[in-house]
Amino acid sequence: MITTTRVISILMVCAAALTISATAWSQQGTSVYEGNWPSWAADAAANRYSPLDQINADNVGGLEIAWQWSSQGFGPGTDFVNPSTPLAIDGVLYVNVGTTRNIVALDAAGGQVLWMFRYDEGARFDEAPRKGAGRGVAFYDNGEKQRVLDVSPGYQLVSLDAETGIPDPNFGENGLVDLYVGVRNGDDPRYPFPDIGISAPPFVMNDVIVVGAAHRTGGRPRSKFNTKGDIRGFDVHTGELLWTFHTIPALGEYGYESWISGNDITGNSGVWAAISGDPELGHVYLPIEDPTGDYYGGDRHGDNLFSSGIVTVDVKTGERIWHYQFIHHDIWDWDVPSPPIVADLPNGRKIVMSVTKQGWVYTFDRETGEPIWPIVEQEVPSGDVPNEWYAATQPFPTRPAAFDRQGFTEADIIDWTPEIRALALESIEGFRLSPSIYEPPSLTDATDGTRGLLSLPSSTGGANWESSALDPETGILYVPSRTQLQVLSLAKNPESDIDLSQGFGVRAPRVQGLEIVKPPYGRVTAIDMNSGDHLWWIANADTPDRIKNHPLLEGVDLPRTGIPTRAGVLLTKTMLFVAEGTGGAGASPIFRAVDKTTGDIIAELDLPQNQTGHPFTYEYDGVQYVALFVGGGGAAAELVAFALPE
Repeated sequence: MITTTRVISILMVCAAALTISATAWSQQGTSVYEGNWPSWAADAAANRYSPLDQINADNVGGLEIAWQWSSQGFGPGTDFVNPSTPLAIDGVLYVNVGTTRNIVALDAAGGQVLWMFRYDEGARFDEAPRKGAGRGVAFYDNGEKQRVLDVSPGYQLVSLDAETGIPDPNFGENGLVDLYVGVRNGDDPRYPFPDIGISAPPFVMNDVIVVGAAHRTGGRPRSKFNTKGDIRGFDVHTGELLWTFHTIPALGEYGYESWISGNDITGNSGVWAAISGDPELGHVYLPIEDPTGDYYGGDRHGDNLFSSGIVTVDVKTGERIWHYQFIHHDIWDWDVPSPPIVADLPNGRKIVMSVTKQGWVYTFDRETGEPIWPIVEQEVPSGDVPNEWYAATQPFPTRPAAFDRQGFTEADIIDWTPEIRALALESIEGFRLSPSIYEPPSLTDATDGTRGLLSLPSSTGGANWESSALDPETGILYVPSRTQLQVLSLAKNPESDIDLSQGFGVRAPRVQGLEIVKPPYGRVTAIDMNSGDHLWWIANADTPDRIKNHPLLEGVDLPRTGIPTRAGVLLTKTMLFVAEGTGGAGASPIFRAVDKTTGDIIAELDLPQNQTGHPFTYEYDGVQYVALFVGGGGAAAELVAFALPE
C-alpha cells in the first residue's frame, strides 16, 4: 500500500548576491514583535495579531501595491484559488503554492524567487483526499538551525533547510516521514491508500512537530469503516515518532465508555484545522472534528469522545491534560474549525477559547480547563431517523452571547415587502424548521411528508477555518462569520455501506435567487473577552448587486447586507483589516481597514482579484507590508503586497 515517493528540490539561488547568511536569517528572531509573521495565525497563540504600526489610521488610505507575485507555472496546472497564509521570517516569505503543494521561498521586499521545492507523489497524490496549495507551512528556529516544515497532499511530513530548500538528511528518510505508517483503519483492501491527509500546516512547539489529520468530506462517506484521525507528535530534529493521541479512544483508554457502539469501526475525529499551544505550560490545544459520518451516527451510539470539542495534551508526551466536548454525538458537522486562541487578558485571566461553527466562543482557564463562564447542559430535541442515537442534552455557553444566528423559524424569514415574505413562506413548505439550534437532521422522505430540516448555522459556519483575531492589549476578539441556511436531509447512498448519508437533490429554498433568511449574510463581531460583552458588529461587505438590483426590491431601502463568504481578518496595533473572501455569493475585490473600537470603515483598498488567502503583515528593511493571496478570476492566484509610498 505504501509506495516510495520521488521528491525533487530545485535550487534557484545561484548568485552570491542572493545568498542569505545564517546570521541574517535569525538576527531579528522569529516573533511578530520583531516584524515577522512566523506562524499561520501569527504565533503559537493563534492571535492573528501584529504590533506593527507604521501603517495606521492616518495613512492606510494611501497604501499602494508594492509588488505582486504570480503562481503561474509553479504547479502542474494553473492554481486559481490559493488559501494559504505565507510566513515572513527576516526578509524571506515561505509560501505553499500549486495543486501539488509546492514550497517556494520569496524575497520579502519584491517577490523574487529564492528557491523552490516540489513533491512528486504519483498515485499517492492522485488518491489524496486533500489536494491543493494547503493553508501554509510551519517554521522552526532554535538559533542554530532553521527548518521549513510541511505536510504533502499525500500525507508526508517534510523538513527543509530554510536557507536552501534542501531536505534535512537527518530527518526521517531523506527529509521525509511517511504519515500513512501507523494510522488506524488505514488498511481497507478496497482502496489503495488510507483516507487521510491535511490542508492545515503542522504545528511546531518546544522541539515537537504536531501533525493533524483530515479526510474526504464526510457528508457522504465512502464507508463507515473510515480511517481514524489520530494526532501525532514527532521530534523536530529526527522525525522520530514521540507519541500518538487517540481521538477515538481504544479499549481501556479514557473516553472509551462514551462509545456505546462503533468505536472499533468509526473513523474521522481528526484535527483538520490549524493547532495552537502554550510553550510555557507545554500544552497543545487540539480542535477535534466529528466522527464518520457528518450527519448520521447510527453506527456510533453514545456521546463519542473526543469528537467535536477541545483536547489539551502535553507536547512532550501526548498525554491528555483536560478536555471539553462542545457537542455530544455530533450529527450536524459542527466540528471545531479553527485553532483555539490563547490569551493573557488585561483582567489577569489566562484563557484559551474556541470559536465555533455554531456561533459560540467556548472559553476556559487554559491550565485547568475550567470554563470562565458557566456552560450549562440543556435538554435538546430528539429525532425520528431509524437507528439513530440522540443526546438528551447539549452544553450551552452562558457568555459570550452567540455571535451569529442560531436556529431558523418563520421569524427569521425576509420581510422587505409583503410579497417577498409571502413567497418566502411558500418556499419553506415541505421542510422542517429548527426552533432549536440542535434540531436533528431528518429524512428526505420522512413519514410526515417533509424532505429535510432547514438548519442555521450551516455546516460551514458561523465561524470556520478562517479563524478570528485577538488583541492582546485589550482582550477584544474579532470574529468573522457567515449566515447561510442549510438543508439537513438523509437518504441511502447506494455506493456506501453506511446506512444513511447526506441526501442529494434537496436544496435550501430561495425566492427568485434571494436568500430567505434575513441579513446580514456575513459579519464581523467585536467581543470583549474580559467581560464577555459584545461591543459592535458590522456587515462584512456592501449589499451585492444581485440583491440591490433585484426586481422584487425596486424602491426598497436596503441595509448593508454583507455576503455569506469567509472574510479573512488581520489585526494590528492600530486597526483591523477585513477582506470579503471569494465565491459566487457576490464577493468584491475590496480590502477594508476598520476602526477597532467602533467598527467604522477607515479606508477601502482595491485588490486585483478577490481574497483567497488570509492577510498577514511583516516589516523588512524599515518597510511594513500587508499582503495576501488573491485569485478566483480566471487567472493564476497571486500574492499581493501593499506598502506606503516612498
